Amino acid sequence: MTRPGFVLEADERTPPLVVHEGDSFRLEEFPLGTRVVYPPEMTPGIPDVEGAIRDALLQPVDSEPLPALLRPGMKLTIAFDDISLPLPQMRAPDIRQRVLEQVLELAAAAGVDDVELIAANALHRRLTPAELRHIVGERVFRSFFREGKLYNFDAEDRDNVKHLGVTEKGEDVEISRRAAESDLLVYVNVNIVPMDGGHKSVAIGLASYNSLRHHHNSHTMVHSRSFMDKDHSAMHSSAWRMGRLIGEQVKVFQIETTLNSHSFPKPYDFLNRREWEWSLRDQASVLAARRGLAVAPAGMRRKIFQNVRAPYALTGVNAGAVEPVHDRTLERVFRQQSTEVDGQSDVLVLGVPFICPYNVNSVMNPILAACMGLGYMFNSYRGKPLVRKDGAVILYHPVPYEFSQLHHPSYVDFFEEVLAESTDPATIEAKFEEQYATDPWYVHLYRTSYAYHGVHPFYMWYWIAHALDHVGQVVWIGANRRAVKRMGFRAASSLPDALEMVSDTVGDAPSITYLHHPPMTMAEVR
Repeated sequence: MTRPGFVLEADERTPPLVVHEGDSFRLEEFPLGTRVVYPPEMTPGIPDVEGAIRDALLQPVDSEPLPALLRPGMKLTIAFDDISLPLPQMRAPDIRQRVLEQVLELAAAAGVDDVELIAANALHRRLTPAELRHIVGERVFRSFFREGKLYNFDAEDRDNVKHLGVTEKGEDVEISRRAAESDLLVYVNVNIVPMDGGHKSVAIGLASYNSLRHHHNSHTMVHSRSFMDKDHSAMHSSAWRMGRLIGEQVKVFQIETTLNSHSFPKPYDFLNRREWEWSLRDQASVLAARRGLAVAPAGMRRKIFQNVRAPYALTGVNAGAVEPVHDRTLERVFRQQSTEVDGQSDVLVLGVPFICPYNVNSVMNPILAACMGLGYMFNSYRGKPLVRKDGAVILYHPVPYEFSQLHHPSYVDFFEEVLAESTDPATIEAKFEEQYATDPWYVHLYRTSYAYHGVHPFYMWYWIAHALDHVGQVVWIGANRRAVKRMGFRAASSLPDALEMVSDTVGDAPSITYLHHPPMTMAEVR
C-alpha cells in the first residue's frame, strides 16, 4: 500500500525546492506559507512482468482469452501508442515490446499469418525507423518493418481510412481502414496520466482529421474540466461516443499497462525524491548537475535530457473489453499520483520541464511550452483547479524563440501569422483552422517527412483554452520576452518580480500553491 500524497506548507526550515525550467532546473526558495503538493511515494513494480502480461492475455476482463479470439485465415491488426508517451522515454525493453512479443507468439501458435502493426500517431509526426525499433524491439522490427507490415498510421491516406458512421451527436467516426476491417484489433497502450487509454486509444489514435475536429476544438477543450477526469471532460465524452460506435463494428481487445513514477535514472535520480530526503550524495549530484547544465550550450543540454531513458517499472496490466479494462487502469494511476488538497489558491506555480508529448527528440517551441504548462500541468487536477477563478499562474521556462523546421513547420507560420492577429482560441479556429488543416504542403510534409500535421498547433492552442478562460494572469519566469508577448503573456526575471506583477489581481499577500514535478502529481481539490 502506498503512502498518500503529501502537502507541505513552507516555513523557515523548508529547503530550497527543485523547479523545472526546460532543459535545466533551479532550487527556489518560496515565500513562507506556500503550499507544496507532492505525489504519493513510488508504487513498487511487478516482479514477474512476463507472467503478469501472460495472465492478462489469458484471463482478460469481460472477454474471451486472447488465444480463443485467434484463428487461421483471420485478419489481425495490432495498434500501439506512439512516442508521445511515456515521458521521458522508457529504458529498453519498452513495455509495448514485451506485450507485442507475447501477442505475436500467441498469433503464430494459432496459425494467424495476416498480421499488421500500426503506430497510432493520428496527426502526430511519423516515427522514424529507429523510434519504431525502440518501441517494438529488434525482433519484432526485423520481422515486420521490411515487409511493410509495421508502419505509421497515415490519416491523410484517403484510400486507407474508413468512415464507420456518425454518433448520436453528429460526430463522424473515421479510422484506419485496416483496423476497421480486421477480424480483431488489439490495442497496446501505456498509461502515465489518466487522460490516456480507454476509447481514446482507437477513436483518437487511429482517427482522421474528419473525426478529430469534433473534439479537438476550442469549444470542447474549454469545457473539459479537466482532461485528467474523463467524467468531466467534453473531449473524453466525445471519444467515448465514438469508441462505442467503433465497438459495434470492430472487435477490439484492449491491453493497458501502467508504470510507476521512476522517471529519472542516475545521475538525475534525486529528482524522484523530496528535497528533505536527499542524501549527501544526492546533494552533491544536485550541485554538479546544476553547474554542468549552467555552462553547457543549449543544444547539449537538450541532448542530455532527450537521451534520458527512464527506469520505469510495470505496476499493472489488464486486457479485454475497453471500458472495464480502463476502469482498472485509472484505479492504479490515481493510486500512484493523487494527492488530496484543501481548496484553491490565488496563485499556482508550475515548473515546465524539457519535454512534452510533442517534442520527443525535438525542440520545445513556445506553443508547446504553453501547452505543457497551461494544458497538461494546469489540468493536473480533479474536482477544481488548484488556482481560483481569475487567479494567476506563474510558470518557469525559458520559452526559447526556436522551432524545428523538420517536426513543426506549421507551428512557425501559426506563431508568426495567426497569433499576430489573435490569441483567442475560438477566433483562431473560425478564421484559420481549415486553411492550415487542408494546406497541401503541410499535408505533404506530414505524409512523407516527419512533420506534425498542419492543424496540430491549433490543437495545442485549444489545449490551453480552459486555463485561458479560468485564469486572470499568466507570467513566465526566465522566458524569452518576445516569445511570451506574442502569445499574450508576460515575462519576469524572478518569483518576487512575478508576484509583484500579478499583485493587482491577487493582492500583496496571496495564497500560493506549487505543484511539484517530477514525479507526476494529480491534485484532488476539495
